[in-house]
Amino acid sequence: MDPGRVLAFAGVALLVILFPGPSVLFIVSRSLSLGRRPALVTVVGNQLGEFAQVCAVALGIGALVAASATVFTVIKLIGAAYLVYLGVQTIQTRHVASDPGAGSTAVPRRRVFWQAFVVGVSNPKTTVFFAAVLPQFADPRLGHLPLQLLVLGLVWAAIALISDTAWALAAGTARGWLAGSRARLGRIRGGSGVVMIGLGVALAVSGRPASS
Repeated sequence: MDPGRVLAFAGVALLVILFPGPSVLFIVSRSLSLGRRPALVTVVGNQLGEFAQVCAVALGIGALVAASATVFTVIKLIGAAYLVYLGVQTIQTRHVASDPGAGSTAVPRRRVFWQAFVVGVSNPKTTVFFAAVLPQFADPRLGHLPLQLLVLGLVWAAIALISDTAWALAAGTARGWLAGSRARLGRIRGGSGVVMIGLGVALAVSGRPASS
């Protein structure tokens, strides 16, 4: 690949990723409600979900999502419903937590991972973004376009992984300062659930990106 194109894409990716969006809010909410270690698992699951969208774009599926209002809406509503479900679940179990000093709840990490993966893979706006932006930084003259798109996707994932990890650790540290009692920890978890429900509702009522 052309190193100049890769660096240019890395710059664009850095600007987009550093601006806190729904993924960051989701990760921060999980960190505040579950603790730092589950939040790091959330980061990995969410990024693998987003990279699955990169693979979809490389295989041409992303173009279908970008072009079809029906497909976009179905995926959007599934993702929104799942976020609302996670938010409600967090609120309902806000008092079911381990010792505040332990820094995490007893939610199985495998479940945390797959929940984050579903959230990451079910945001059609990310698919549309990748479908619109990634091809602009690939060079058709070099051939192997799917491979070029995957490489660009890996660049995105690497930057996002570093940024999201920083957000998760910062929120986890703040959770340690705030969670001085079970009651306070319950309020933090409840607030995190409200944030996730808000993200789900915002996704459900949002429209398709203009670039689509």
